[in-house]
Amino acid sequence: MLSLGSRKCEASAVGSRLWLGGWSRAAAFAVGALLVILGGQGAASAAANDPASFQGSTSPAKPNIVLVPGAYEDGSVWSRVVRLLQDKGFRVTVVPIPLTSLDADVAMTRSVLARQTGPTILVGHSWGGVVITEAGNAPNVAGLVYVAAVAPDVGGSSGDLIGRYPPPAKSHIVADANGMKWFDTDSYPEIQAGDVNIAEARVLAAMQRPISTASFTAKVTQAAWKSKPTWYAVSTKDMVQTPDMQRFIAKRMGATTIEIPASHMSPLSHPEEVANLILDAAEKAGATKPNAER
Repeated sequence: MLSLGSRKCEASAVGSRLWLGGWSRAAAFAVGALLVILGGQGAASAAANDPASFQGSTSPAKPNIVLVPGAYEDGSVWSRVVRLLQDKGFRVTVVPIPLTSLDADVAMTRSVLARQTGPTILVGHSWGGVVITEAGNAPNVAGLVYVAAVAPDVGGSSGDLIGRYPPPAKSHIVADANGMKWFDTDSYPEIQAGDVNIAEARVLAAMQRPISTASFTAKVTQAAWKSKPTWYAVSTKDMVQTPDMQRFIAKRMGATTIEIPASHMSPLSHPEEVANLILDAAEKAGATKPNAER
C-alpha cells in the first residue's frame, strides 16, 4: 500500500512522463513540419532549376485585340463581340476614334496600339476599315480583320470606293453647317441596322456620332492590307456599304473571307460569326511574330 508521499511521488512521475510525452509529440510535430517546409523549398528550388518545369511557358500568349468602330456609331457596336472575346481570355480594347478627320482617327488608333504588349489583331468596322488600313503597319500588328469595311488603296479615299458602289444609304446622310455628316435618325433603324431589334436600333440612332465630311476625301498614304494577313466579313444585306463593294475589297486584298446574312451592323446582329472570324485571325496570325512585311 502506497503512502500519501509515495502516491505524490508517483503522481509527480506520471505527470512528468505525460508532460515529457506531450512535449515529445509537439516537438516531433514541429520538426516534421519544418522538414516538410524545407523539403518543399528544396523541391521548389529543384523545379526552378529543372528545364522541364518551364514546359508550360512555351505556349504562345494570346494576342491583343484592338477594335475600331465606324461612322454614325460609337464603341458599343462592338459590345457583344467584346464579351465573346473576353470570355475566351483575350485582352480587348475599343478605340475611341474622334471621327473629326482621318489623321485624328489614325493618331488615336496608333496611340492605342502603342499601349499593347505583344502581337495584336487590329479590327475595323465600316469607316474603321479606312483607319486600320492607314494605321495597320504598326510593327506589333499581326493581322487585320475588316467587317463590312472600306479599305482604299494608296492614294485612294473611302469616297472613291463608295462612288463606284453607291449604297442606298447615301440619300439618308446629311451634312450640318459645321461640316459634320449625320445619319437620318428616322431611317437609321431600317437602313443602318435592319436586323437589329427596332428598339435597340432607335437607341443606336440617338447615340450616333457624326463624321467629318472631309474624312471621305482624305487619301490613304499606306495600305497595311498589302503587307499584313487579312480577313474580311461581308454583310450580304448591307445597305450602307454595298456587298459588291465589300467583295471587291476582300478579293483585291486576298483576304480570308466569310459572308454573313447581315445588315451593316453585323457586330451587333451576328456577333458570334464576327467573333469567330477574329478568333481565326488570332489563332493563325497572332501566334506569329509580327513585322512590317509578310
